[in-house]
Amino acid sequence: MTKGGEQHVSFLQRLYSNLGIVFKMGLHHYCFYLPRLSPLKLRSSTEIRPESEELSELLLLLHHLLLLLLQGNGSKNAESPNRLLEYVRNECKSGSFRNLDHALDLFDKMLHLSPLPSIVDFTQLLGAIARMKHYSQVITLIKQIESYGISPDLYSLTILINCFCHLNRLDFGFSVLATLFKLGYQPNHITLNTLVKGLCLQGKIAGAVRLVEEMEKNGHEPDAVTCGTILNALCKIGKTDMAIRLLRKMEEGKFKANVVLYSTIIDNLCKDKLVTEALNLLSEMRSKGIQPNIITYTCLFQGLCNFGRWKEATTLLNEMVQRKIMPNAHTFNILVDTLCKEGKLTEAKEVFDVMIQRGIEPNTITYSSLIDGYCLQNKMDDAVKAFNVMVERGCSPNVYSYSILINGYCKNKRIDEARSLFHEMSNKGVTPNIVTYNTLISGFFRVGRPKAALDLFHKMQAYGQPPDPQTYAILMDGLCKNKQIVEAIKLFQGMEGKMLGNDVVIYSILIDGLCNAGKLSTARELFYSLPAKGLQPNVRTYTIMLKGLCKEGLLDEASELLEKMDGNSCSPNDHTYNTIIQGLLQHNETSKAMKYLKIMVDKGFSANATVATMLVDLLSSNQVDKNIQELLHKFV
Repeated sequence: MTKGGEQHVSFLQRLYSNLGIVFKMGLHHYCFYLPRLSPLKLRSSTEIRPESEELSELLLLLHHLLLLLLQGNGSKNAESPNRLLEYVRNECKSGSFRNLDHALDLFDKMLHLSPLPSIVDFTQLLGAIARMKHYSQVITLIKQIESYGISPDLYSLTILINCFCHLNRLDFGFSVLATLFKLGYQPNHITLNTLVKGLCLQGKIAGAVRLVEEMEKNGHEPDAVTCGTILNALCKIGKTDMAIRLLRKMEEGKFKANVVLYSTIIDNLCKDKLVTEALNLLSEMRSKGIQPNIITYTCLFQGLCNFGRWKEATTLLNEMVQRKIMPNAHTFNILVDTLCKEGKLTEAKEVFDVMIQRGIEPNTITYSSLIDGYCLQNKMDDAVKAFNVMVERGCSPNVYSYSILINGYCKNKRIDEARSLFHEMSNKGVTPNIVTYNTLISGFFRVGRPKAALDLFHKMQAYGQPPDPQTYAILMDGLCKNKQIVEAIKLFQGMEGKMLGNDVVIYSILIDGLCNAGKLSTARELFYSLPAKGLQPNVRTYTIMLKGLCKEGLLDEASELLEKMDGNSCSPNDHTYNTIIQGLLQHNETSKAMKYLKIMVDKGFSANATVATMLVDLLSSNQVDKNIQELLHKFV
């Protein structure tokens, strides 16, 4: 074959491999309708060779096809555009676009159809792209459509407003609204709700309310979406009281609230720890004939359980059943979790059994709560049994389940089993998270294995898991308690270089470690340097420093530091007072100890077990004067 023929083949190979959906459909379609070419079976572009006898036929086919597509001749030519538009409609309806490129490819093909599709077809595709959150792209495409002489309609303009709102360009959104009026359209609920949502997204809730008022003046009654958008926005910024007032105001007009709006406010009241108010709102909605649904009950259920009001939660559960609103797995899980955290494992197991009786299969969350409950009571064998039952029943353990059991092992100093479970989860494709790593690192320190803890710390970073402040706090605390103060200081210095040591908690741990290691001078220097670093010592930091001073017999300095606490807006707590009283008693400073004992009791604090024992011993020794004895009798 000639060089020109080879070039034709190369061109056809490239062309065919890049043909889109319509062109390929058309190519095969016209093979069928051109009798002389019907025997031709198209193959992949790589199979077309210069020596192929089909080359001339393929060139002829391409020639006929291009003529037909460009000239629009023949009744069959109309089928390809129709097929494309039908395909686009189906894709939009099903939401099955693979990615933006897929949608843009179809948009480009639509622009090359003759005649051009209507704005309705384009709007469907634009809506689908907007749902994929490619807002800037939609704006560009609408401009492109207009350049082809296709005028936007109400729906395409509403999509445009929505895109501007999501891009925080409300000014452009309202400009489009003005255009909409100029074109003779009247905005519908979707248009106006889009603007209300845009205002709320930018925190301009007052503006959203004003827009709703304008809507009403122009005959547009707000619907449930309008009200729900504003109420949600108010609740999100903690203005639940305003949300309730707005609901009342709306109900004074023609608007009728529904269960969704009430449930929204009830949920936020519970999150704001106003559970009693939420229960009152439940009674109110019932009195208005609005029946609560599973979401309403579950919100209340969660609120009651979060504050340990599980008896009321159980009553609510019974009420749900009586009203034939069947609790779902989420509802049961809340109760199981609360009972486990309250230490009521027997009751939790009963609820678990009721779930199964009602045909609701416990899931990984349910089992994880039970496992956690057993671990909290150090019933590790029962925890392991629950874990195994979970696996046997087809519930795959997640990182949360594994972390709970690992934590249980660590707290019970069964570190080898914890490590074995850690390896098991990794082998089964469950990636440990920061909680898992922190738990196991802490477990190694707990059993006196600082080297293993540090090794795991380095491995977690090698595996792509960065440490968080809690990780460093665990490391510092573990190293100090395992008498690895030099390693702790090295770690701390490395943290400072990474700006990770700028945390008073970390400083408090190191000061405590230095005091316990007999390095009071370094600890004191570090303590007094905190304000210069922009850090304010908290009550724990002060108490640690007081303990270190008392241990070294520097009682006057300790007393002065205690007096400074109040001046620095850091009130001493019971632990602070017990610390200095214990230090004073250990150094036979009984009178000063009694002074602080009286202050402590006057503030409503009590002596801890150690101080109480020391006071009893002092009272029974008969080595104190009568006044102190009377004071001791008063407190002991």
